[in-house]
Amino acid sequence: MLAIRRFIDPYLMLLMGTVVLAALVPARGVWQTVADMSVTIAVAVLFFLYGARLAPSAVWAGITHWRLQTLVLATTYVFFPLLGLAIGTWADAWLQPDIAFGMLFLCLLPSTVQSSIAFTSIAGGNVPAALCSASISNMLGVVITPLLVALLLPTSGGGISLQALEEIALQILLPFVVGQAARPLIGTWLARHRLLTTVVDRGSILLVVYAAFSAGMVAGIWTQVSLRDLLAVMFFTLLVLAVVLGATTIASRKLGFSRQDEIAIVFCGSKKSMASGIPMAAILFPASALSLIVLPLMIFHQVQLFICAILARRYARLVEAGGEDKGATSQ
Repeated sequence: MLAIRRFIDPYLMLLMGTVVLAALVPARGVWQTVADMSVTIAVAVLFFLYGARLAPSAVWAGITHWRLQTLVLATTYVFFPLLGLAIGTWADAWLQPDIAFGMLFLCLLPSTVQSSIAFTSIAGGNVPAALCSASISNMLGVVITPLLVALLLPTSGGGISLQALEEIALQILLPFVVGQAARPLIGTWLARHRLLTTVVDRGSILLVVYAAFSAGMVAGIWTQVSLRDLLAVMFFTLLVLAVVLGATTIASRKLGFSRQDEIAIVFCGSKKSMASGIPMAAILFPASALSLIVLPLMIFHQVQLFICAILARRYARLVEAGGEDKGATSQ
């Protein structure tokens, strides 16, 4: 049994089981509403617990860690778009035009918030820095992403949605602030019951995976393209993710970041937000092309959850084994 557990990660099995469940029993109608509400509640609880656990000094250190924040933002809004332009040229020969269009759109989006911070926590990384970095990325993305789309892609419609800002404020920042206020009352208790935060970390990821796959099944997005298209999109999304994971890891180490900072940089810098991306796409692009344009985003979103779940567990083992790098952490 122990030998099997060395090669089969129980959490990865849970992720795969969640995908199978979403494929066989996707949330529809009222249950889709329940699934969406469950994700919202789980994320709010997660960030309440983060707020209650983190000392205000640690949060301030995350905000002022300008080297880390600059590297993540440069990865999200400079490196990713350049990579999208490079790969998009190649992808044009393999993908339908709208899907190739969607590959570049994917690379212009902000980072995720929930999964970036949850994976950073699971891996034993710098959670305060990840919280600040992912939140800043999303807030800036409300402006930067539409500007990049207008610059690099022909669009239909216009305007900048404030939905991303509202979601961050109500679903993430407010629970976090409330958690900070409650820290004197429950902080010590939470420190003695770390299992609670662990369960919420992993549970929130499973809920996001189920909701994402259910949405794809209900929308019938998987039936609108051929197997060749799906395989090509899978290849290009894996290529993009592999390049960014490699680049952020190498940059973190070359610049002398600690292991904990590296974890935050890798997970915040490599993610793209489907929660922000799909509403933006609905405003910027014609409805007739929308399902194909967001296909790369939906696949990338699910691929990044699986790959980063494996990577987070690997980092966690390194941290538990005392594999902390003694690199610089100057800000």
